This record gives sequence, structure tokens and C-alpha cells, in this order.
Amino acid sequence: MTELLVGTKKGLFVLDGAPADGFEVTARAFAGEPVEYAMRDPSTGRALATVTSPFYGPKIWFTDDPSGDWQQAEGIALPAGGDAALERIWVIVGDGNGTLYAGGDPGVLFSSTDGGASWELCRTLWEHPTRPDWQPGGGGLCLHSIVPWPGEPDRLALGLSAVGVWLTEDGTRTWRHGNGGLSARYLPDDAPEDTMTLCVHDMVRAPRRPERMFMQFHGGVFRSDDAGESWTEVGGGLPSDFGFPLVVDPADPDSAYVIPLSGDFDRVTPEGRVAVYETRDAGATWTARGNGLPARDAYLTVLRQAFDRAGEGETLELYFGATSGDVFGSGDAGASWHTAAAHLPPVYSVRASETTG
Repeated sequence: MTELLVGTKKGLFVLDGAPADGFEVTARAFAGEPVEYAMRDPSTGRALATVTSPFYGPKIWFTDDPSGDWQQAEGIALPAGGDAALERIWVIVGDGNGTLYAGGDPGVLFSSTDGGASWELCRTLWEHPTRPDWQPGGGGLCLHSIVPWPGEPDRLALGLSAVGVWLTEDGTRTWRHGNGGLSARYLPDDAPEDTMTLCVHDMVRAPRRPERMFMQFHGGVFRSDDAGESWTEVGGGLPSDFGFPLVVDPADPDSAYVIPLSGDFDRVTPEGRVAVYETRDAGATWTARGNGLPARDAYLTVLRQAFDRAGEGETLELYFGATSGDVFGSGDAGASWHTAAAHLPPVYSVRASETTG
């Protein structure tokens, strides 16, 4: 069985089921409120959700049972006395060693060591001397990608729009850029080589070869083989170099999946055909996987947190949601697809986890 936590414009939806049997909505929380992101902490089984209240701003909530009561976490706030406002919490990620990280706008990182009940602001990133030069992307100054290194809790990579890649190897005490090889077509030709105006859309690591990373950029899909220090474009076989989400198969560091959109000028699936593109050779070639997905007149938008997987290798399941309110799933690594849910509010995030039920 698989559980899907689906964050939407109008609340959190919990879906339970299996690719062969279908899914049903088993719970709903935060009705009417935007749920940017929700996930299960694999270390504890606790569910966490980020909710942007129009009255109280962004908060993190947690529970052991998504169909029951939720508790509000403490510490999700910026230092008093400043001009900046906390706009949104984009993502929550566990490092597998007891620490949770949350990233948000304006380019902030929080950490928790008590299962998400309380959080602390990462001051070294908040007070970084380059921060006055950081520029927001179209969706704000988003810290949306947090990429731990398996088994090495001091190593972390971050992706920010539109500031690029930040790396730490000393437990967030110091930071350095990892922008080598990235170039943006939206910048003028005379832009400096060390520019930080680099709009990363999503960034993931291959667990079994952690120095291998993939990135969906604002114009290009890139691969790094040196833990994010430098990047090589590998999206030449795709119908478009623009998109938001990206998933890797944990069993195969050469495997990745993306969902291209027409471009930054038209952020919908190309020619009204929905397809997930797969590479099994680290980006040298890409193959469309769309059997069962809408093949005509389907102009969908899939956001960066709305694509996820459960399992790996031969048991890899893939799931994504669209702003149309549809959620699609595959139980055979993308070879065939089914509709897991329809007519939900616009989908902001999808996170899958295997259950024992």
C-alpha cells in the first residue's frame, strides 16, 4: 500500500491505495487553507505540513495521524525587528540522522531535532554577507531544495530561486557556492561569471552515488558528478528545457525523471500532451513515458514539489499532481499511468510513502 500526502490550494488530502487497485481520499485537513507541502518523516512516521494562513502567515503543523488532530510547531519565525517577512515554507526534508530541515521564503533555512515540534533559524545563512545581493525568482526568494548527504549529516546542498546552489560540509557553519557550469539565458550577455542570479527549480541526489546530482534549472536539465560543485547540461533530448520537478530512482544513479513544460512564457505541458521523460543513462538520452496520461488538449502545470516516488528499481512507483487538480500514478516506473485522484483543488505538492496497511 502507498500513502499520498497531497498539498493543495484548499487543504491537505490523504490518499491511500495501490497502483493496481486505485486510490481513495481517506482524510482531509486544513480545509480552505493553502498547504504548500506535506510529508512523512521516514525516521518517526510523523506527518508534517506547511500551511500559509492568510491571517497568521506560514506555519508548520505536525501529527501522528493525519485524520486526527494537528499541533502547531514552535519557532517558525524571523528575528524580531527586521524588515523582512516570512512569506512561505516551501519544503521539509529529513536527513536520516534525526534532523529535519525546512526551507522557505525569503531564502531561509530552519532545523528541528525533536521531530518537527520546534524549529531554529539557521543564522549563518540568514546573516550571510552576500544576502543583500540575493534576488527573488518569479515565485519569490524561495529555498525549495534541501539535499542531505546519506550518512554524513554535516554535508548539505541547497537550491534557491534565484540565488543558485549553496553547499556546506561543516553542519551549516559555513557556506560556499556550487554554481560552476550554470548559465541563464534570461541574463544579459555581459553578466558576470560569478552571478548569483541563478534560478534553480529543483535539485535531487542519487542516494547510491551521492556525488551524482540532477537539477531542473530555469532553462535546462543539469547533472553534477562532483557533489554540486559543477554542472553539465544533459537535457538535449527533451522537448523543452523548462520545467519544475525532478525525481531519481534510488536504485540507479543514472536514472532520473522530469516533466517538461513548454517554457517560461507558457508553463503548460507541450502541445497539450502530458508525458514524463525518463533517462537511464544519466541524461545522454530521454524517453517519453505517457501511456495512460492525457494525450491531447491537456495543458497542465506541474509544480516543483508535485512529483515524487515510492519504492525503487523494479518496484518504483511514480506520482505527480497538477494545478488542474488531477493526481496521476504509475506502478511500473512510468511505463503505464492511471488517475489516482481527480477534481481536487490545484495541487502544490505530492509526497508518497509505502505503508504496511
